[in-house]
Amino acid sequence: MRVRSLRGVSVHEDEIPLTAEVAAERVVALRPDLAGCRLRILPEVGTTSHIVRIGDSLAARFPRRRAEMEQVRRVLEREQRAMTEFARASPVRAPVPEGVGDPGPEFPLPWSLQTWVPGTPATPRGVERCATIAHQLATLIGALRDADPGERRFSGGGRGGRLTDHDDWVAHCLHRSEHLLPVDGLRRMWERARCLPREDPDALCHGDLIPANLLVDGDVAADALDGTGTAPRLVGVLDTGGFGPADPALDLVVAWHLLDTERRSVLREQLQASDLQWARGAAWALEQALGLVWYYESTLPAMADLGRTTLGRLLEDPVLA
Repeated sequence: MRVRSLRGVSVHEDEIPLTAEVAAERVVALRPDLAGCRLRILPEVGTTSHIVRIGDSLAARFPRRRAEMEQVRRVLEREQRAMTEFARASPVRAPVPEGVGDPGPEFPLPWSLQTWVPGTPATPRGVERCATIAHQLATLIGALRDADPGERRFSGGGRGGRLTDHDDWVAHCLHRSEHLLPVDGLRRMWERARCLPREDPDALCHGDLIPANLLVDGDVAADALDGTGTAPRLVGVLDTGGFGPADPALDLVVAWHLLDTERRSVLREQLQASDLQWARGAAWALEQALGLVWYYESTLPAMADLGRTTLGRLLEDPVLA
């Protein structure tokens, strides 16, 4: 296997290092037919996994953080089932699972293999004025909500359940952000957001619609809409292993992560989101963005920039005033 020996940036204190040579050994152990493919680690991509591109059609995700091996295997198998379900429901392309690989002498955890989806990752400001993207996002969210969750309901302590369950995390983030963000205003915003009641039953959600998980084509520069380029379109969705039942407002975070005021209105109108659902979407965006700046400030500046951009939009938006 031809490898590009590039080590990814370290993001977490309990990071598991990965080299292209180690990744290649594990990939070939699972799929000997890939021995002749080019392999390279994609630096500064992925917060929970090292992302490895294999040839033109496959990608591998190696966990970044240390954990118990069998628990990781169960999570990866569950994620692959969710990916299959997401790909069936999504109106745009999404990765399809190709199996779970075993740990080895130099990488201690199972890892996953999936198809590669071509496209350019969106950025917080790159498509913010694109109405086409707003319409496509609304179509995507609507299609996911229309999928049948069966008897499943939200479980676990992550985003998508009760806002008040995140009080301790938000307090921690605000404390760590004293020198980085206008924490007094953000604290007041959370105090209003956390009290928002829930009116909608669970629906199937992607769960992490941040720009890096959305692939676009066309001219992704902000001036692409002035007639000098091709307006970008949504062509793919990544990181779909968290697809499952949750507060349907959860996927509305994309409105503040990616769109300006006018285009947020386009998305909201198409989805016919109520005032309460829209405000809860802003609350989930706030909870997520508060953890991005201080945590990734020195390791993944692009993620920290996303947090700042989202919080700036929320502070300018009267939805949580």
